[in-house]
Amino acid sequence: MLTERQLGIVLAVVYEYIKTGEPAGSRTITKKYIKGLSPATIRNEMADLEEMGYFYQPHTSAGRLPTAKSYRVYVDSVTSRERLRPRETIEWQREIENRRNGIEDLLHYVTHMLSRLTNYVGVAAVAGLDATEIQHIDLMPLGGSHILALIVLRGGLVHHSQFPLPCEVEPAAIEELTRRINTVASGRAWSEVRDVLYSFVLNGLEDVEEACRMALRELDNFLTMQNYRFFSSGAQYILNLPHFQTLGRLQAVLLLLEQEKPLARMIENCRLSEALKVSIGEDNDAEGVEGMGDNAMILIPAQARQQKAVLGLIGPLRMDYERSINILEAMVDALSKKP
Repeated sequence: MLTERQLGIVLAVVYEYIKTGEPAGSRTITKKYIKGLSPATIRNEMADLEEMGYFYQPHTSAGRLPTAKSYRVYVDSVTSRERLRPRETIEWQREIENRRNGIEDLLHYVTHMLSRLTNYVGVAAVAGLDATEIQHIDLMPLGGSHILALIVLRGGLVHHSQFPLPCEVEPAAIEELTRRINTVASGRAWSEVRDVLYSFVLNGLEDVEEACRMALRELDNFLTMQNYRFFSSGAQYILNLPHFQTLGRLQAVLLLLEQEKPLARMIENCRLSEALKVSIGEDNDAEGVEGMGDNAMILIPAQARQQKAVLGLIGPLRMDYERSINILEAMVDALSKKP
């Protein structure tokens, strides 16, 4: 348990390093942050905090640098107090309000904004397709036994999938199957109607029952496996950060964006918790995200066009957490105000 003095020193060292990128020495702390104590007293406390795992020294004559443990203390301090929205919040809201296209365009644009404002990688994800309200599903014959499924979800998301049926089916039967699916599914999430569909749709279509079952199974597989639609931007910005001049740190971020599954797990946890989530260093390893021990990620739930979404930033351990959290919260507010 940190004493009040130790807590002040930890917060000062983290803040100084975030702002300057330089190790903090005892004289800097007494001059800029904790006045009234001698450098010798601060030095002794810093030595104790180093033994406790909060600091480390790049070399013996240098000041101290914060560890992930210190960043966690700093983030907890930031999130436990009331925060002011950035002055530019109204301007960002106007930018978002000017986006007239569908949710894909909106979230893609928001990731660009996040990256531009922070110099980190901006990410966004719209919630699982099976949890999103269906507007309409169209099944169209492509010739032979092949079918094209067009799935229109609330907010303008359009997905499509092609699949074969076990036999050729008359267009009239496909049209009737489509009508019955929409009778049940339109205006509801697939996860709500999946079990009901089989009994309702197949009644009276026994002649093509096997084909209908396969069509429903293919729709189910597609909607439940496509759990998230991801958007990201800003990889070019982090190339300019000294932290990412180390190739392994950069590769870890690019691999995370490419593989998506580990990121999907973290996004799902954030969406379910309905709370801001900050993963620092080894927290990422605990989440099953390999290679991210030197990086940090902030995720926050959002509502975009009345759909559940998640926004986030990926950056170095030396992320400006307070500013990043403020910007993310401002973006969430702006999205919630957009019809």
